[in-house]
Amino acid sequence: MKVTFPHAGQAWVPLSTVFAKAGVECIVPPPCSKRTLSLGVKYSPEWVCLPFKLNLGNFIEAMEMGADTLAYVSGPGLCRLGYYSKVAEQVLRDAGYEFRMVTFDWQEKQVLGLVEFLKTLLGDRPWHQIAGDIKFGLTQLAVMDELERQAHYLRPRAANPTEITQILRSAGQRVSKAWTDSDLKRVKSQILKEYEDVPKNPKANPMRVGLLGEFFMVIEPFVNMDIEDLLGRMGVEVVRHAFFTNWAKTWLFLEALGLSHDKKVKKAAAPYLSRDVSGDAIFTLGETILHQKDGFDGIVHLLPFTCMPEIIAQSIMPKVTKDYEIPVLSIVLDEQMGRAGFVTRIEAFVDLMQRKRRLKKAD
Repeated sequence: MKVTFPHAGQAWVPLSTVFAKAGVECIVPPPCSKRTLSLGVKYSPEWVCLPFKLNLGNFIEAMEMGADTLAYVSGPGLCRLGYYSKVAEQVLRDAGYEFRMVTFDWQEKQVLGLVEFLKTLLGDRPWHQIAGDIKFGLTQLAVMDELERQAHYLRPRAANPTEITQILRSAGQRVSKAWTDSDLKRVKSQILKEYEDVPKNPKANPMRVGLLGEFFMVIEPFVNMDIEDLLGRMGVEVVRHAFFTNWAKTWLFLEALGLSHDKKVKKAAAPYLSRDVSGDAIFTLGETILHQKDGFDGIVHLLPFTCMPEIIAQSIMPKVTKDYEIPVLSIVLDEQMGRAGFVTRIEAFVDLMQRKRRLKKAD
């Protein structure tokens, strides 16, 4: 058995470790690229969103490398993600690929479902070992998320922001090779020290932007054209809450215990969207309002073309923008989006925020 999964953000780091420690051959698909997208677009139904197309391309590239077992997510809810596993399986079989599809219904059984999912893939490995591997994988994920947060903070404050990006890009391979708590702690300390050694710009006064929208679009650098690095080089600090550790805490644990999550965000969004329409829509609206109250300079809202929850949020956003006087740039992304036009829109938005800050200081 050779297992693979979509290359979404940094999720490959703990997944590859869990499989490798269990002695299961794991094929990590190449980072998302133009070829990945081209393959996904070629075989996908025209109505599906960009995340599906990239996931499909990931599977095809991994099967070209020898993968025969595909790990994917499924579940109920209004978002089409719930049945994408079935769509992907049918599309790939129609294209002539032979494989086994194993899905994880993350909304039905939460962390117990994750254990069962991995038990299916890891065979006779004892339950306590699987639970221990999951715990360590989540620790690895927490380290990666912390390293990303530090990069977001340091980029606009560095004399050369590219140095921070280069360190972060090396972090995944380094963390994935740390198989013990002591090794992981050592690697984390080394990377943080490298961050610290990058010369800082003493005159830096970065603006702060909230990066919100559909989860995959926000966490995957290829699909959002590495917007965090782009804004960092423009002197803008990016703040986002879409991290896998936050997702795991909410959906694998809090929901399993019947506990409500993100009450503050939902309360802020309630005057504009009183019920959950699935996806990340309610969080997009609620966090926009909370960011404005925290003094943020603007919001970048990313969504894939045809994404129903985020389209709802986008349609409500002008009212929020007017009421709270915070600039919001909504960008709809699909395979037709070119980098030049994307960068131009970001540059114009940064200019707008800078002008707004200057006018505020002049008052």
